[in-house]
Amino acid sequence: MKKIINPWNKKEGYNCFGCCKSNESGVKMDFYEDGDEVVSFWKPQPQFQGWTNTLHGGIQAVLMDEICAWAVLRKLQTTGVTTNMQTRYMKSVNTNDSCLTLRASIQEVKRNIVIVEGRLYNEAGELCTKSVCTYFTFSKEKLRGEMQFLGCEVEEEDVNPLNC
Repeated sequence: MKKIINPWNKKEGYNCFGCCKSNESGVKMDFYEDGDEVVSFWKPQPQFQGWTNTLHGGIQAVLMDEICAWAVLRKLQTTGVTTNMQTRYMKSVNTNDSCLTLRASIQEVKRNIVIVEGRLYNEAGELCTKSVCTYFTFSKEKLRGEMQFLGCEVEEEDVNPLNC
């Protein structure tokens, strides 16, 4: 696996709840490329629980939306906005799990509409949550001009990120 370099890190005003490391309230996700998939490993924390020792469904939705967005960012070298998200909560996620695994892959591209499937697994490898996200992607002109986006690259070396 190769670590994906966050292209927004030095952008003024960047404070994403999903991936900004300096957002005190955020979930601070990292991302990796694994073949056709984008992967993230994330450690649940008590402040993100809903019911006792259970990861809040809204936080799960954030994680799913973010992993799917990064699949678009890395695989298609563009970004956009979520227009639809269908999420199925299949098994509760324990906030005492040491590490969750999230995976996303692009399912379909129709012009500027991208459909991505995301999956969240607990530390036992059981599928807990599944989402299908639809994104409206921005034009190359908007990306390069207004957003100053020049691409999303990976680090050169393979890494073993399984240390939540």
